[in-house]
Amino acid sequence: MTQTKTTSHITKSDLAYDPGLNRNIFNNILTFTTAIFSFVSVLPLILVLSYVLIKGGSQINLSLITQLPEPPGDDLVSAGGIGNAILGTFIVTTIASIIAIPMGVGGGIYLAEYSNGGWFSRFIRFGTNVLSGVPSIIAGVCVYGVIVSTKIIFGANFSGIAGGIALSILMLPTVIKTTDEGLKLVSDDLRKGALGVGASKFITISRITLPTAFTPIATGIVLAIARAAGETAPLIFTALFSFYWPSGSQALFNPIASLSVLIYNFALEPYEAQNQLAWAASFVLVMLILLTNLFSRWLRNFTSINKS
Repeated sequence: MTQTKTTSHITKSDLAYDPGLNRNIFNNILTFTTAIFSFVSVLPLILVLSYVLIKGGSQINLSLITQLPEPPGDDLVSAGGIGNAILGTFIVTTIASIIAIPMGVGGGIYLAEYSNGGWFSRFIRFGTNVLSGVPSIIAGVCVYGVIVSTKIIFGANFSGIAGGIALSILMLPTVIKTTDEGLKLVSDDLRKGALGVGASKFITISRITLPTAFTPIATGIVLAIARAAGETAPLIFTALFSFYWPSGSQALFNPIASLSVLIYNFALEPYEAQNQLAWAASFVLVMLILLTNLFSRWLRNFTSINKS
């Protein structure tokens, strides 16, 4: 009875927000503080994108993406273009994707669908976590020692194949982990239902679980490709650089240009023309990575809308 009487005397003004209360003042201070921290965490991205846009965006033209870079020299008005570097980046990234995506998806399927939580699956997960934190230059040095210096691939030294293998090492952890986690999100009821109507394990995985987990798997693959496209250190030790177009049947077994290595090489040159070309290449590479990340978000939202 006492509680009912007290409740009946509560007015609308008693429930109104009072900014003068200590708890509300403290809450506003913490909200403002977290907003400042959030802005500061995003500020480096804004500054980098703005600076690259200012320095490199003004250099963008049609000839930039269709011409070859010129060798360094102090008598050059223009350093040429980055057409071969753009093409080389796509080639090397494609090679890495061909290697890493099947292996990564297969490894994720094994961890999520076939392993029983034993020591081997725990070892694979631990190794994947460790590999994801290995510096990219280590992958480049290892591929250099195993493949480049030994010329084990058809006698080739520095080559696009070696660069793709180095980048695939960096892509593998992301693809494995996203596939594993994506398949874990699939309800066990779908698996039991498929097995209950007589479907085999292979049919259940290929027709039920993989299509259901397509969104996280595809998002992880796209993010892994974006990371590989922006790496420099592995390509310095494996693909090196070239001032020519990759052409012919032996293109993959010779040094090949890439945007990241072009930026590294030309940014160190003492000539203004090469420095401007490096900024232009930086702008193109940043835009490619940004578009790739936006595509991954669109893919996730698109598949979510279709499912709903």
